[in-house]
Amino acid sequence: MLQEKEPILKIKNVTKQFDLEKGKKLTVLDNVSLELHSGECLGIVGESGCGKSTLANIITNLETLDSGNIVYNNEEISSLSGEKLRQNRRKLQMIFQDPSESFNPRMRIGEIIGEPLLNFKLMNKTEAKLEIIKLLQMVGLNEEFMSRYPHQLSGGQKQRVAIARALSLSPEIIICDEATSALDVSIQEQVINLLVDLQKKKGLSYIFIGHDLAVVRNISHRIVVMYLGRIVEVVYSSKLTKASAHPYTKALLSSVFSVKGKNDTEIEIIEGDPPSPSDIPPGCSFNSRCTKCRDICFKEKPELKEIEKGHLVACHLYHEWI
Repeated sequence: MLQEKEPILKIKNVTKQFDLEKGKKLTVLDNVSLELHSGECLGIVGESGCGKSTLANIITNLETLDSGNIVYNNEEISSLSGEKLRQNRRKLQMIFQDPSESFNPRMRIGEIIGEPLLNFKLMNKTEAKLEIIKLLQMVGLNEEFMSRYPHQLSGGQKQRVAIARALSLSPEIIICDEATSALDVSIQEQVINLLVDLQKKKGLSYIFIGHDLAVVRNISHRIVVMYLGRIVEVVYSSKLTKASAHPYTKALLSSVFSVKGKNDTEIEIIEGDPPSPSDIPPGCSFNSRCTKCRDICFKEKPELKEIEKGHLVACHLYHEWI
C-alpha cells in the first residue's frame, strides 16, 4: 500500500492567520497536519473558505505560514528563500483553477511551456522545441498548438497546456487547485483521465483540491475533509461511503447525486452558514450546524484521532461512540 512508504511530504501543525481591522485575526488554517506518500493522490475537499487553496499556496511558498513546518524529502522547505526556493519549485508544481490567469496572453503556447526549461537552463532552444512537442503530445495536443495564443484555445485545451507546463520540469509533486472545476463535465473527465494516466506513467504524487466530492473521490487514494481551517476527517476513498464518520462528511456525501438514478439515502441538508473565520466559536467549529451536538462540542475542540488504520476523525461524538 502507498501508506506503507515513507511520506514524500509532511505538513505539521500549520497555522495561518491574516490581520483584520481593530486587531482581529482571520484564522484560515488551524493546526493542520497531513502526509503525502510517493505515487499517491491525496484529495482535499470542503466548502469555500475552509483553507484548501491557502494550504496549497503555503506548500508552494506562495504564502508564508505563521507556525508549523513543511518537510519535503526530509528537508524543511517552509523557510526557503532565494536560489534554494527557486530550485525547490522544480519539484513542486501547481496547476491553477483558471489557467488563463497564469498565462501571459502575449506569449505563444510553445513559449509558455518552454519558458521553465530555458529559465532553469535545462536545455538550449533547439532541444527545448523538441521537448515542447513531446509535452504537447503527452497531454493530447499536436505540434500546431505551439504557435497559438491562449485566447485561441478552449478551456480544456488551456488546462492541458497548464499540465504540460507543470510537467516540463519533471516534478515529483503536482498540486491541482480546483484544476477541473471550471470545465464542462465531459472535459473534466478527459483532464482527470489524463492526470491518472500521467501519474501511472511518471509516478507522480498529487494533491487534488476540489469542491465536488464525487470528482475528488474518483481520482484520489485518500480524502482529507476540511472545515473552517481544520481537518475534520481523513479516510480512504474506497471506504468513504461506508466508513465516513464525521457529520460534515456524511452531509457532503448525502448531497452527491448518483448518475444512475435517485440517491439511496435522503439528502441531509446542512442548515445555516459557517461561522466567520474571524470569530470561530469555542469547541467544535461545526457545532452551530450539527444536529447531533452534545455539551462537550461547545466547550472543547475535538482532536484528530485515528479510529482505524489510515482513518482519522475529529469528532467528540464519534470518539464517544467507539
